[in-house]
Order: sequence, then C-alpha cells, then structure tokens
Amino acid sequence: MTKIAKKFLSTDPWIIEEKGFQPEHAKVAESIFSLGNEFMGVRGYFEEGCSVDRFVGSFFNGIFEEEPINHPVCYNGFPKRFHFMLNSVDWLYTRIRTEKEELDLGKCRFSHFVRSLDLREGVLRRSFIWHAAEGDIRIEFERVLSMVEPHLGIQRIILTSMGFTGKAEVKLGLDFSNFQHNRNKCFWSTIRKEHDGDVAAIMARTLKSAQKVFSSMKIKSPAKSESCNETGDQIISRSFKLNLKNNEKASFDRIAVNFTDKKALKDDDFWNRSMKSAMELNCATYEKVRAEHVACWKKIWSEQDIEIEGDPENQQGVRFGIFQLHQTYHGVDPSLNVSAKGLTGEEYHGHTWWDTETYCLPFYIFNNPAAAKNLLEYRYLTLPQAKQRAIEKGCKGARYPMETIDGTEACSVWQHGDLEIHVPVAVAYGIWHYSHLVKDKDFLYGHGIEMLVEISRYYASRGGWAQLTGEYGFWCVMGPDEFHMMSHNNCYTNFMVKKSFEYTLSVLEEMKKAAPVKLDAIVKKLDLKKEEMKGWMKMAERMRVPQDKKTGVYEQHDGYFDMPHLEVDKIKPEEFPLYHNWAYYKLFRTDMIKQPDAMLILFFYSQEFSDKVKKANFEFYEPRCSHESSLSPGVHSIMAAELGLNNKAYSYWGHAARLDLDDYNNNTNQGLHTTSMAAAWMNVVYGFGGLRTDGECLSFRPSLPKKWKSFKFSLRYLGRILNVRIDRKVVRLEIGGKGAIKVEVFDKSYSIGDKPLEVKMPKSRMA
Repeated sequence: MTKIAKKFLSTDPWIIEEKGFQPEHAKVAESIFSLGNEFMGVRGYFEEGCSVDRFVGSFFNGIFEEEPINHPVCYNGFPKRFHFMLNSVDWLYTRIRTEKEELDLGKCRFSHFVRSLDLREGVLRRSFIWHAAEGDIRIEFERVLSMVEPHLGIQRIILTSMGFTGKAEVKLGLDFSNFQHNRNKCFWSTIRKEHDGDVAAIMARTLKSAQKVFSSMKIKSPAKSESCNETGDQIISRSFKLNLKNNEKASFDRIAVNFTDKKALKDDDFWNRSMKSAMELNCATYEKVRAEHVACWKKIWSEQDIEIEGDPENQQGVRFGIFQLHQTYHGVDPSLNVSAKGLTGEEYHGHTWWDTETYCLPFYIFNNPAAAKNLLEYRYLTLPQAKQRAIEKGCKGARYPMETIDGTEACSVWQHGDLEIHVPVAVAYGIWHYSHLVKDKDFLYGHGIEMLVEISRYYASRGGWAQLTGEYGFWCVMGPDEFHMMSHNNCYTNFMVKKSFEYTLSVLEEMKKAAPVKLDAIVKKLDLKKEEMKGWMKMAERMRVPQDKKTGVYEQHDGYFDMPHLEVDKIKPEEFPLYHNWAYYKLFRTDMIKQPDAMLILFFYSQEFSDKVKKANFEFYEPRCSHESSLSPGVHSIMAAELGLNNKAYSYWGHAARLDLDDYNNNTNQGLHTTSMAAAWMNVVYGFGGLRTDGECLSFRPSLPKKWKSFKFSLRYLGRILNVRIDRKVVRLEIGGKGAIKVEVFDKSYSIGDKPLEVKMPKSRMA
C-alpha cells in the first residue's frame, strides 16, 4: 500500500498519549481524544480556548438540522431534504486568565505538555505548566462522559502555583454559539437561560428541525474564591476570582447535565422536566460519577478485551477501536444507530450507512447481543420511511436509505443515493446474521420477517429480466465499490439479493410449523400472496452472478474484465485521498476499485466457496484496490489470513488497527472512522482468529503472525462466554456455563463442555 503512517503518539497497551503539543496535528488529536457515551460526544478540543486551527465539536446522537436540497436539475425521486448532525453546546467552555494575560496555548509560553486517554478507565487528562507573566502555574484538566448515566458529563480543573502569586480568574460556561464547521454557521437559537441557585442552565432550539437541547452545570469551587453569574446572547457562565499563592492549589469540579428533545415538546414543559432531572443529577459528586464510570469500563474490559502478546503498537490500536465502538453505541436507545464517524466530527453528517449491518453488527452480536438487536430494531422503527422511499423511487416494498439519521434519505449525490441499491440487502444480511447466531426467534418471526418481506418486494420491483439470457438482475447500479457507477449486474448486489430471497422464503416456510399463528398474522398484515413468493424463488434461481468459470474469478459487474487497467501501486502517496486530488470522472474509467466488492461475498458466505476460488479472486482484485475506503484494509487482511498469506495479512492489519492513530488516510482531522474500527475487531476475530459464522456451528481456522507470541479474545455466544486463546503450540477454547456446544477447528468437529478444548496449532498456520 502507498499510504504512509503519521506517528506522533506514544505506544502503550492502554494509554493514548501525546507528549508535547504539536499544532500541526491539533485536529487529528482532537478526533483521537474524543469521548462519548452513545447519547453525546465531544472532541478532544482544548476547553480553555486556543488560537490555533482547531475544531470544537460537541454532538448529541440523533439531534440534527435540516435544509432543502437544491438540485440544479431535479428529477423525480431525488431527495429534497437534507439533514445533518449538529454541532451543539460547548458544555466544557472554560477561560482562564491572570491580570496580565489569558491562557491560550497558541500564544502563551508553556512546557511539560501531556495529553492522555486512559482506555481502561475512559478518562481524558491533560496537563502543562503555564509560564505566565507573573509566574508559573501548573494546569490540569480531566473530563469524563459517564457510561452509567448518559446525560452526565464531568470536568475537573486544577491550578497549582509553581512560583505564581497574584490574582487569577476562571470562567466556566455553557456556550451555544458553536459554528457548524462545514457550513460556517450557527444553527442554534437560544430560547431560555437562567441561574437557579448554584445551577446554571440554558436551552436552545434548532432553526428548522425544531429540536432542542438543554444544558446545565453545577460548579464546586475553592472556598476562598469570589463568584459572579454572567449571561450573553448564547452563553451562560460563572466567573471565579481567586488570589493564588505560591504552592497553593485551586480545584474546580463541573457536573454538567444535558437533555435533548426530538419530539417537539412545549418549551416550558421541556425546560421544567429537564431542570427537575438536572437538579437531581447535579447532586452527584465528581468522585462518585467518575468511580461508577470507571467501574463500568472495568466490567466491559473484563468481558470484551483482546490481548495480543508481542505487538504493542497494534495492541494499542485494537483496544482503541473497541473503546471507541463502545463509546459510540452500546444499545441504550433503539432510535439511535452507529454513524460512520461516531460522535467525533461533522464529516458524513452523523449518518448511518450500510456499514452498520455488514461491519458493526458482528462486533455487537458477540459482545452485546441486546445492542445488536437494537441496531436492527432501529431499521424496524424506520421501516415506514423505507417504504415511502420505495414509492418515491417507483418501487414496492422497503428501500432503506444510503445514509440517514431519522430513516429518510439524506444522500444528496444521486449516483450514490439512487444507484447503491445494496443497502436494503445489508439489512437483510444483518437480520440473518443476528438470528443465525443469537437464535432470537421472537425477533425473527416478528419484526425480522416483516422487514425481510418488504425488502424482497423492493428487489422484485427494482430488478429486471435479461432479454437474451433470461437471467434476473439489476441494471444501472453501484456496488460497495464506489468507483464504478451505472454498472449492470453488480456481483455483490446480485448474490446478496439472491441469498435474501432464499432466506426470506426459508423463514416463511419455517414459520408454518414453528409459528403458524404469527405467520398468519404477517400474511394478513402484509397482504402476502403465494404468487409473490413464487416470483421471488424464480428470481433467486435465475439470478445472474457473473463469474469466469475457467479462473473462478467473479466479475464485479458486466464488462468489468474489459475495462482499462490501472497500476494502483504506482499512484503517489500525496495524491491520496483521490476524491480530493483527481478529476471526478477519472475515478470511474479504469478497473481500479475503491474497496472490496465482489470479494465480500467470499467472506460473508465463506463456506459456500472453495479456497481455490477465494485465492483466485483475492489475487485478481487485491492489486486493483486503492483502499480509499477505510473499510478496505480489514477485509483484505481477513482474506489474506484465511489464504495463508501471512505477511500480507499482517501488513493490512497494521493499517486497519491504526488507521486513525497514525492518520493513514490523511483525514482523521475530520473525525474517526468508527465503523472501520469494527472491521479492525473483525480482523483479529475473523482474520487471525479464523472465525466463520455462516455454518451450522462456529468454525475456527486461526493463524498467528510472526510478531505475535499469542493472542486471545472472548465471544458472547448463546448466553455464554467462549474464551479463545491461540499460541504457537495450541488453539485453546473454553466455554463458561453448563452444557456442551459444537465447534469446528481446522475443519474438524469438536464438542466443548466442562473441559477446555486444545487443538494443536499447525506450523502452516504460523508465520
């Protein structure tokens, strides 16, 4: 690969640390040091303000603004409304000054700068010595977004005199003047703010979507400080003045409480409800909130850690990914989902994509099945919008959107929003994968089958029959590889739709005996006809899945094999990202691909393909891939590991595990690649762990990179914990609880029960 790592962080298995402030990495660091708890997230910006180029970002999951899409030429079916996650209240707003200067690391003299994120505890710390005009002051910041009570955020600021004697002022506020950086505009209108005793609160409304955010704070300040309340147009604050003597310490604790309203409550009702809850939550101490939060993370790590012996850099990388995935989503609210950038930036607008079902869902299935179910429940909650979108596109059934927050299509680029019809089938794949592994028949026979039927109806109305061959397929589409548009019979799309048709029909057949009453209710509710189902079977049987029978290589789409060839490895590193540096049309005119496309089916349905076919496809498509998608390296590593290409697997793995920590794609400044972190987790479990989940039982064919002495991970499976450890001698599997489960290890069947299973590690699977 031609992409280069930009390293500026220390290597530690549990700590992400920056020693010395480097302004050229400021925005990248802000993304990396982001905190979140599913409900809200903040970038790792300097709360005290700074004159260097930076990105103050504070976000609430599901809170968005909307605006019309002004297409130069608007055709029928184009979306007319865009919505985007909104940069919101800066509830960490801080200003510190002495009589002679204000703290600003872009201008002031300072030393001993250290910023660190403790992954074990979920705590962000920063400290430095400010060489103020009147003397030195050590400044320490700490912040936490509670994983226990998602509406709570806490901040601690400590000033310690190291020769300074004089007056200092600390101002703490709640500021709604934050600009939307990608639009250079503030979208908030403040409608109420007030001081109530020692609590300050403010409420604002979006300009068009009429959503509201309430923010409050209570400050514990030094006893000797003098305070005064202040208000501005879009800010409410409290200022504290103190006389600081040499070696004296002053500490400030902020308890911030935030609430959101997406249901258009009356202003007074929302204010009163929020203020009442805030008064209750503000009674918590900093120490109590922090301790409960740390205990929560301790439990998470005790069950879901991945340990790698012999590779500290990538150990740090995979733990960082696990940490960010849990911060982004852990299943509290089924109306929320995982956005491509999580809650770390405005890029991708806070939208949910097909990445959720294909890349993120396995992580949650094996770590938090309830959260996995809620991700699918989100798709059920937005099923009405998907059905309406199908109507707008002149189709039947449910057409899930390319990108969305509230279930409506928000993709304003027609070639993606209109042509990437593979999104609904990703939802169907997610339903199959979850139901297959969790055995949740109640979900499958209820919300699951309803979505599957509507998805099948969409594809039955969107496809067509070839005049010459009589095959069923899809014309004028775009697959996961976004470097080829208006293509015909995208292999991935066609194959996945075929599987979706077959699965839907198999569930309906299964329900005849297992749940006849529920089946009858579904048939009546959806007015499902036998003729429809016969049509789906015929479409599945006659689905075109283009493949060269001699080589075994699947053709990405009709005519792909005849496209001009481009030597991807000769593209200069400075030309990436290509979207920003190449003329747009240039992306589409060769056989270069953005990310795995046809190759994905070999992974998702691994047991249906021989190693020979997998090898042929990997060798063909891998040199043609530019890896412009952050999802790409992980999948390539997984496939390379399966094929015994150990060096290649490890090379891609390092890229996947440290994609953001080392800013491989030159765009971490815009936010983290959250869904790609799920791909990095899969890289360990499905790649080097060799797990495959499309058979009757879990199957393992592990491999061990040369640098690794051992690695281990845990999977929550059928209500139990399966511990897996691989070293240079054995593969060890141990299951908690009672009863035996069946597994395959290196294609041989075993039963694991009270005693651990140990299988000799073949030399051929070790680098």
